[in-house]
Amino acid sequence: MIRDFPNIINQDGQAHYFGKIINAEENDKYFNELLNKIEWTNEKLVMFGKEITTKRMVAFYGDSLMSYTYSNKTKQALTWMPLLLEIKNLINSYTGSNYNACLLNLYHDGEEGMGWHSDDEKEIIPNSSIASLSFGAERKFAIKHKVTKETHSILLESGSLLEMLGSFQKHWLHSMPKSKKIIVPRINLTFRQMHS
Repeated sequence: MIRDFPNIINQDGQAHYFGKIINAEENDKYFNELLNKIEWTNEKLVMFGKEITTKRMVAFYGDSLMSYTYSNKTKQALTWMPLLLEIKNLINSYTGSNYNACLLNLYHDGEEGMGWHSDDEKEIIPNSSIASLSFGAERKFAIKHKVTKETHSILLESGSLLEMLGSFQKHWLHSMPKSKKIIVPRINLTFRQMHS
């Protein structure tokens, strides 16, 4: 396990930024394969009582018969593909955790982002590790404490790994702000430990 990286928050959970863990050549290979081989679909969410379709695309992979419900929508896990298992094994070696699911997001450009939220759905094992791997455009990752409103932000580089664990999801919100300056895509993989 390689969790000697500093905790970027000072209370209520842990958030470790490992920086780039994948070299440039592998980075490009993974990005292109993920872009072309993942079964991407547009996200359908219920907001203010209405169903909307986001530009951002998603995919959910995991162990057999696994499902994940968020924003009033349930996703059935697609079967792991060799590419994702290869990446999952790499992430396991850094965090020392073993993940059984992965939610992937494809942001086409900086006009697509993610509002404030916590990954605290009932299917996720409480206080477990969530490992976020980024490819493509560098994007700002912002976090905010639910009570104190303390904020932090970090620029997630292509090929970089961020791990959130402990009581992080209970006490902190996180988001990916939009930016008109970003014109290239970003692919994000969040490996999770979920009840099966």
